[in-house]
Amino acid sequence: MRRGNVVTPVVFVHGAFCGGWAFDSFREPFEAAGFETHAPNLPHHERGADLEQLANTGLKDYAHAITLYVRGLRAPPVLVGHSLGGLVAQLAAMHTPIAALALLAPSAPWGVPPTTLDEHGNSFGLSLLGDYWRRPVPPDYRVARSTTLDRLSREDARRAFARFVPESGRAIREAVQWWTDHSMSSQAPVYRIAAPVLGLAGGKDRVNSASTVRRVIARFPDGQAHFHEFPEMSHWLVGEPEAQEVAQLLLQWLDARGVGAKPVKVKRKLLFGFGGDSARA
Repeated sequence: MRRGNVVTPVVFVHGAFCGGWAFDSFREPFEAAGFETHAPNLPHHERGADLEQLANTGLKDYAHAITLYVRGLRAPPVLVGHSLGGLVAQLAAMHTPIAALALLAPSAPWGVPPTTLDEHGNSFGLSLLGDYWRRPVPPDYRVARSTTLDRLSREDARRAFARFVPESGRAIREAVQWWTDHSMSSQAPVYRIAAPVLGLAGGKDRVNSASTVRRVIARFPDGQAHFHEFPEMSHWLVGEPEAQEVAQLLLQWLDARGVGAKPVKVKRKLLFGFGGDSARA
């Protein structure tokens, strides 16, 4: 590698209740392919975080943190977001250059309605929590086991859930019940995203269904975005038994678009990082 050049970065953005740890295994094929990988925590998603600050944090704050992180890298990265992180990645992609955008079972942006009874049920269930948007929401094993970690063994599900942390009720409301958010925090107009886009979904996903993810991707102009469904997978695309197949498909898609782990011209030195950043090359 020539001095002054860097390898294309890949930045993984985790979903609700999680942290950068969710990509520990998923990122390995990207590193084997030569990419530099990063898996930062969203603000206040580390153990012992200030829950009062978390309660006051919304989607725009998450997106701003990722935008600053990306701008601090030395080259435009591939931005990969899972679940709520897929929505955050769309919001960040509007504000900073990226090489490509991959959305893994992403939460839908403002204006894309639910398409399944499960998604409507999830929204109704939130309404039963009262004014949940004013406080942090603790993780619930029963909910996680039935909707997110449902294809893992009991031991693996327990191990993953043990690392879950509280989530901002405000951010959840802005994403899941976006029609109640008059500030339209989850609005992500496609004309502001210039990079190629890939949407991946699980056919058995009860959180962000394949039909809804298809709608998210269909918003982009022809030729810019592509969609693929894994019929037997659920929501935890980054950790189910077929997760490595998801990673390999994404790598093939990047390669087909000339986005490889090759040296690129340096943009600038790394200037910014935030809680829990984990970078590997």
